[in-house]
Amino acid sequence: MKRTLKTGLLIAALTLAGLCQAQTLRWASQGDPQTMDPHSQNESMTNMMNGQVYEGLVTRDKKLGIAPALATEWKQVSPLVWRFKLRPGVKFHDGSPFTADDVVFSIERGQAITSQINNYAKAVGTPKKVDELTVEFHLSKPNPIFLEHMAAPLWMMSKSWSEAHKVTRPLDFKNKEETFASMNANGTGPYMLVSRAPGIKTTYKRNPNYWGKVEGNVQEIVYTPIANDATRLAALISGEIDFVLDPAPRDVPRLRNTAGIKVIDGPENRIVFIGMDQHRDELLHGSVKGKNPFKDIRVRKALYHAIDIETMKTKLMNGLSVPTGGLTPSPLGGYNDPAIESRLPYDVALARKLMAEAGYADGFEVTLDCPNNRYINDEEICIALASMWAQLKVKVRVNAMPRVNYFPKLEKWDTSMYMLGWGGAVTDAEPTLTPVLRNNLADGSGIGFYNYGRSKNDKFDAMAAATSVEPDAAKREGMVKAALKEFKDNVHTLPLHRQMIPWAARSNVSVVHRADNWLEVQWISIK
Repeated sequence: MKRTLKTGLLIAALTLAGLCQAQTLRWASQGDPQTMDPHSQNESMTNMMNGQVYEGLVTRDKKLGIAPALATEWKQVSPLVWRFKLRPGVKFHDGSPFTADDVVFSIERGQAITSQINNYAKAVGTPKKVDELTVEFHLSKPNPIFLEHMAAPLWMMSKSWSEAHKVTRPLDFKNKEETFASMNANGTGPYMLVSRAPGIKTTYKRNPNYWGKVEGNVQEIVYTPIANDATRLAALISGEIDFVLDPAPRDVPRLRNTAGIKVIDGPENRIVFIGMDQHRDELLHGSVKGKNPFKDIRVRKALYHAIDIETMKTKLMNGLSVPTGGLTPSPLGGYNDPAIESRLPYDVALARKLMAEAGYADGFEVTLDCPNNRYINDEEICIALASMWAQLKVKVRVNAMPRVNYFPKLEKWDTSMYMLGWGGAVTDAEPTLTPVLRNNLADGSGIGFYNYGRSKNDKFDAMAAATSVEPDAAKREGMVKAALKEFKDNVHTLPLHRQMIPWAARSNVSVVHRADNWLEVQWISIK
């Protein structure tokens, strides 16, 4: 009897210890994921949240290297064919097995016209089932960064689940379509979606049948969007939440000196820039009638010269930005070429001269669309730019709104001037050249999809297209530099800076900071 009691107490103690180690991560950011449909929106927060549930054939490690995920190995069997071996025994959250049929279905779904990842999905070619655990990808032309495209958010979905719930194509987000996949998910990943209340709270629980090893001890995730910087900060300091992805730069010095709080920071692969409508003959939201001032390179240059980027860095960003004239999220995308990275000088006198030469000495009015919960100080940056451009008598109305409204507006080209940030894990130029800078084809190919200003430069477009299929690395480097220089010389966008990303956490929370600003919950431990 005595031995039985001791044994029972020991079991109870071990159980309690296990419960103490099983932790809930309560975290916050200023915005909210846009949808649970993993192929509909290519937006970082949305990808990151869906990436706790869904997985690709390959993934990124802590240093952004490419690592096995749902595929255990791969091989380029010829210049136009890649073969992947799938991980055996993997099951979706509903218990159904993961097979080659799901891979073919998921890639084809990602290639649909309503998918914002179709540029990446199409870049990996046509998927073909070889057997239950083998898939080949057949390309129509060489792809020098095939594995980088495969490591994009090409999430694997269950074909049977998607068919049963009538979600075989990505939802049309810009036209406010809602489907079963808007609020529900069924992946293979380490966490399972439990509940979704847009703008309020999203919760997850650990997948008890996950195929992989989870390093951390988080059993439950509770995500709460908190738009107000001060409220988000107060929640962290009070212990109401454990982690903040995006503390305001002005609050970082205070957080560094707050007991019980730690700041984890580093550069992000993300460039923030201003785009302009260079397509319409008359701006949709401007005062000039009968012509479009942004079609004049002198106007674009004038606006560039009037940006006091150093003051923006020190006064507004609290030093947490890296000014650049580059066009890629990482300087590695332009091979660290000083000619590409350098900015046009801040020179208001020259800017006024250019405006006068272009016939706009008295300026004009225009609306600048801007998110207010997507990038660091996004609305504040737009307001600062409006003040700087007022020196040129350009009257800018800042139209700020939440990301859930902002991106559908841009997708409909309902803009005359806008802010965009572009980034991620890939440091190569290709994922910027093709979807963001090239001519907008509007044909479902994904080429120029994010070129919301619809700038058209046929010389650049041909140069960029050639870099996408050049297999010789040394030759391709020169081609990429030449293409970026052509785009930059024509000032089709106004580059600002690359973000520095500080994260803030309670001192008992251990996280891994990545340059793509990706919070991987399975690596988190809470003491």
